[in-house]
Amino acid sequence: MKQFKLKNLFIGAAAITALASCHKDKINPNDDKPIDPLTNKAGIYILNQGAFNANNSTLTYYNYANKQLIPDKFKTINGRGLGDTGNDIKIYGSKMYIVVNVSSTVEVADAKTAKSIKKLDLFDNTVARQPRSVAFYKNMALITSYDGTVAVLDTASLTVTKYIKVGRNPEQLVVANDKLYVANSGGLDFGNPDKTVSVVDLNTLTETKKITVGLNPVSIAADKYGDVYVISMGDFDKILPALTIINTTTDAVKKQSDLSAAYGTPIITSGDFAYFITADNKIQVFNVKTETLEKANFISDGTVVITPFGLKIDEETGELFVTDAKDYKSNGEIFAFDKTGKKEYSLTTGISPGAIAIVKK
Repeated sequence: MKQFKLKNLFIGAAAITALASCHKDKINPNDDKPIDPLTNKAGIYILNQGAFNANNSTLTYYNYANKQLIPDKFKTINGRGLGDTGNDIKIYGSKMYIVVNVSSTVEVADAKTAKSIKKLDLFDNTVARQPRSVAFYKNMALITSYDGTVAVLDTASLTVTKYIKVGRNPEQLVVANDKLYVANSGGLDFGNPDKTVSVVDLNTLTETKKITVGLNPVSIAADKYGDVYVISMGDFDKILPALTIINTTTDAVKKQSDLSAAYGTPIITSGDFAYFITADNKIQVFNVKTETLEKANFISDGTVVITPFGLKIDEETGELFVTDAKDYKSNGEIFAFDKTGKKEYSLTTGISPGAIAIVKK
């Protein structure tokens, strides 16, 4: 998520490294409930940001078949680290895309093995673009960068074919109704954040309009009813965080309301529901069909997540994964909850675990 944003924010030893970095994790140590044997998950990746400017982002991997936890799968396989402040990870087809913000790189790797296919440096001459998030449309990976652009990466040739100009310091982005919606935070312009969402025509690859939303929009997701949901963080003083709902047919704002939101919380959607993290560390559930609050806290069994940081839904099982950054300095944890909000198991991660990717069999 947004730890970086300051204010708001060798081959010879590979075999030994692999053995030293793999172990059986105490999955489900306090719970007799087994992992569903019918699950289609081969494994799960957790991208750990590490500490800002410490160059210690890692990629935790858990293998469901042999119950093996690898603290840094990327380094184990490739003999090098990811870099500084890994911010997003997504799987598209057979490839995995890892966005590393401060290093200003995008790693494209084999989704099942984490073997690097290509490392892309996103710079404007010598100036780092600082990539943030990635989304996909047809044969394109679309990557926001803090320099006010969206890079268009051809997923076959793995070359950037165009940079689309959008708003200031764009954060998350989502494809809906064959259009791209980009949350322009302006968060690095201290005291003067942005308050727009850019709409990009995915045929012409140009920005067609900007939609005014709450101040400092950072998180965005689409539902199955044709709406886009935007969480804005406000000014951390008098202007509260807000949730804005946009109709993607008309690109008009349907509704906007204040809400309690943790800084930089992702918003994710699945079926009739959206999930995000509140300022008091709960996982709130919003009904996107009725556009009303469904649950004040998804977690139903009293499990305490100290610092919820990342969210991911397994669409097949309904499991909700929640990462816990704890103190942002030591190893974190990822929790798996069933669709009723009861804890199934947890795993140890690296420092500041944020984005999650599920590998299917």
